[in-house]
Amino acid sequence: MKKVILLIVLLFVSSSFLESVTAQQLVSGPELCAYQKQHSPFQVFNQGDSPNTPKHKFDVLKYTLNLDIRSCFISPYPKSYNATVQVDFRVDTALNSITLNAVNSSMTINSVSLAGVSFTHSGDILTITLNRTYNPNETASVLISYSHLNVSDGAFYAGNGAIMTDCEPEGARKWFPCWDKPSDKALLDLTVKVPAAARLGSNGRLADSTLTGDTLYYHWVSRDPISTYLVVMTGKIGFKLDIVWWHSLANPIDSIPIRFYYVNSEALSAEGYIKDMTTYYSTLFGEHAFEKNGFTTAPVSGFPWGGMENQTLTTLCSSCWDVVTVSHEFSHQWFGDAITCGTWADIWLNEGFATYIESLWKEHTSGYASYKADVVNKANYYIANNPHWPMYNPSWAENTPPVGTLFNVAITYYKGGCVLHMLRYVLGDSVFFNCFKSYGTDTSQFRYKNSVTDDYATKISQVSGQDLHWFIDEWVKQVDHPIYANIYQFTGGGSSWQVGFQANQTQTTTPFHKMPIVLKISFATGPDSSISVMNDANNQIWWWPFNRQPIAFSFDPNNDIVLKQGSTVQGIINGIGNENQIPYVFALHQNYPNPFNPVTVISYDIPKRSGVTLKIYNVIGQLVMQPVNEVKEAGKYHLEFDASNLPSGVYYYEIKAGTFTDSRKMVLLK
Repeated sequence: MKKVILLIVLLFVSSSFLESVTAQQLVSGPELCAYQKQHSPFQVFNQGDSPNTPKHKFDVLKYTLNLDIRSCFISPYPKSYNATVQVDFRVDTALNSITLNAVNSSMTINSVSLAGVSFTHSGDILTITLNRTYNPNETASVLISYSHLNVSDGAFYAGNGAIMTDCEPEGARKWFPCWDKPSDKALLDLTVKVPAAARLGSNGRLADSTLTGDTLYYHWVSRDPISTYLVVMTGKIGFKLDIVWWHSLANPIDSIPIRFYYVNSEALSAEGYIKDMTTYYSTLFGEHAFEKNGFTTAPVSGFPWGGMENQTLTTLCSSCWDVVTVSHEFSHQWFGDAITCGTWADIWLNEGFATYIESLWKEHTSGYASYKADVVNKANYYIANNPHWPMYNPSWAENTPPVGTLFNVAITYYKGGCVLHMLRYVLGDSVFFNCFKSYGTDTSQFRYKNSVTDDYATKISQVSGQDLHWFIDEWVKQVDHPIYANIYQFTGGGSSWQVGFQANQTQTTTPFHKMPIVLKISFATGPDSSISVMNDANNQIWWWPFNRQPIAFSFDPNNDIVLKQGSTVQGIINGIGNENQIPYVFALHQNYPNPFNPVTVISYDIPKRSGVTLKIYNVIGQLVMQPVNEVKEAGKYHLEFDASNLPSGVYYYEIKAGTFTDSRKMVLLK
């Protein structure tokens, strides 16, 4: 479950005290989050986004905003104000003009200066003619003077002595001119004029604040680039302010303030656990990325439900300060803010991740059973409410869909979270969490930058040592989910039995979904037996011999493939399984899973009766085990290799059968 929003630092100043701080029926969080989103001199840095993040003709480096919103706090609480924004940018393609997003019905452009010599404002596009042609890698600045109109536009709110902004997905263009795409992160320098009694927060740190009579100037500066939809201001006369200090894991003497802005007592529960949550997330995903963080109650009407994860300052509705919502919204500081979706087609990299992390927090606080129950509940919601479109739609990269589609609870949130659970099942805990942390800490491509789906698939493939594009393609890029009509069969008697299994998918709206599957067989005597196989073709058949009478069969007994429907019934299997086929050639197959901990399966094919040896070597060539050294009849063989007594590392397994020799590499990760 979840709720959305994490903004960054709210600061307190009143007429009597000046504080200047430099800081480093909906029931679930996702539903609340989705509800809100559906209703509602240069410092040049190397953006260095992931390889497939969209490029533009120019790259905005910094927005310097100066807003006079003092009158917005005073009755009759107008939404109009005057402002300027300086846009510093680097040129990627030779140009003599730039275009920015600026919604006509929300603002009027008064003038442009610096490198801007003239402008047109039409169709919500501001086109600024530059003073010359700029070549790639040159930098320039334009200064725009504009006025926000006294209109309700769903992005800038004012009323009852308070203001706030709420921008996802394309609201920033309603309150300041900008290149309003998630892929274009830029630094932020924000100066805001407010009444002296107002407390106002924004992204980054409070660089300074100046009190002049009954007027206060807040100056917020973000050292880290921000996507425009995450830029925020929230302020209110009468806000309460509490500060919790979190100590960095890497440098415990470095304390990071987490600021809570609230009206009554709604923030107090979150203050009790936020440090533990920060530590837990930092341990799993990489250390907290920002110099400060904050949470604020939405101070004006128009934000009745849910939350919004604005970078370093999360907005929550007054009744949304529960642990589920906060666990969701705060996780966005890692996945959504530190790493931001490159396009709106990749929104699952924000919301699917935050939804899954809600479940991880339940596991952290209440155990695996609580985690699994949460995942299953989300899977059931998806099955019951599936609108039948994929999580990733490439057309959304250019044409942002309606918010009811973009923030659909069943797809963007719940299916996204369940897909990550199934990735954990495919990889195993050690590799899965290594992928999570490696992705979250990769400063060369992702952290403080953007990410798109294909680059995420490449990243987890590199970290895991196996190509996982197939997994992302079928679960993220395809519609719907598999529907199974499996058959199992028991044959034999006495001490000679066979168990057969045919894996069959019958869905017509989506292709066959390859997945590893677990099968559980119970017997009249002795313990149960679990078998793991890779189901990589439809109507695949296996047969296994046993010397005990099988009495029960279960497909996916732990319900780890949570996004599925269908049945597994006893029947007659028509066809010969691949385990009964005599292979044509000698072969040594890649172990599965790989990497592994501590058990993996090594398979090999023997086309004729042969003496077979299988040896395991460590990375320096020392023999560590010889699990096979005997004559084998023709057939397909599977060896379960248990490395419990071996240290983590790279190993090689080598087969010799007659004149045939082959070897492969495997990785043990504990």
